[in-house]
Amino acid sequence: MKFQVLSIISHAPHPLTGELLSPADRLAEVVEVGVAAERSGYDAYAIGERHAGPFLSSGPTVILGALAARTSRIKLLTGVTVVAILDPVRVAEDYATLDQLSRGRIELVIGKGAEAGHFDLFGLDEERQWDLQKEKYELLRRLWSEENVDWEGEFRPALKNVTTVPRPYDGPPRVWHGSATSLNSPELAAKHGDPLFTANAIQPRAAYARLIEHYRERFEAYGHDPAHAHVAAGSGGLLIADTHEQAVARYKDLYEAKVRQAFRPHLEGRAGYNTPFRTIEDAIADGPQLIGSPQQIIDKILGYHEVYRHDLQSVTVDAFGQSTAEQIETLQRFQEEIAPVVRREAPSSLWEE
Repeated sequence: MKFQVLSIISHAPHPLTGELLSPADRLAEVVEVGVAAERSGYDAYAIGERHAGPFLSSGPTVILGALAARTSRIKLLTGVTVVAILDPVRVAEDYATLDQLSRGRIELVIGKGAEAGHFDLFGLDEERQWDLQKEKYELLRRLWSEENVDWEGEFRPALKNVTTVPRPYDGPPRVWHGSATSLNSPELAAKHGDPLFTANAIQPRAAYARLIEHYRERFEAYGHDPAHAHVAAGSGGLLIADTHEQAVARYKDLYEAKVRQAFRPHLEGRAGYNTPFRTIEDAIADGPQLIGSPQQIIDKILGYHEVYRHDLQSVTVDAFGQSTAEQIETLQRFQEEIAPVVRREAPSSLWEE
């Protein structure tokens, strides 16, 4: 298995102390942790995109550019690029530029996004979100794989003889489809023979397993080689302690305060927005969160792998307000005590093909 670190660059007060970093310090922290992730041996580092709520990730291309300048090996991903609200021409230009700067290390994870407010912000109809995503993604594919493109659609002006520049570094970057609650993203990924990135962050395992099963079935039905049906899985946060008891004692107040802080009452009942795992004991036992001793976390990842057969595991270390030093320490410990076992038990050819 390969391992990725993801930040959606949350910018809320610390759930226990109320401390809030300045935007400049919080962004610098994200870049510093990305550099540490490469140094520690992670395979990828991902930046989310949010245009509503307490986040600083509205400009992921800028942050990925800073990471490209400070790193040399690690893959740089998005998580997710909200293609449904963006102009595919600009997406093609911006991420091809990043692909050139990083010498071929950029990959996109596209999706409709996890915030309900951004469609209104960009003057778009949320009811058309899947139509927007499908049309804009299919145009992006053409802009990266073809030159002199003629195109006509519903959501932007027609194109005549268009070649976006720069071209990608070495062919079109890989595009994953982020999937959290709907079968639409797995269907679109399967249609085009693309990989699937399941959120695996809030809902019970069975909800994500349903999306992955649909993806694999449709991937083969569309005529693609099932060996190329790569899957990645997120997690709801990473907290490591020596034992289960120490994890509960050390992180219980922090975890449960964060759950209360992140709760969105206006989205109550909508899948994928509020976690049902309100206590740390529930999160450790049944949630996607990676909390506990190294062995507990190994067992949980391998348990998910039995169901998902995923190639890439994403971890998040800035979900609960840990300091930069604590985040880097957690990443290092994961690499030393957890990753080697999981890599051995669940090998993957991703990025080796």
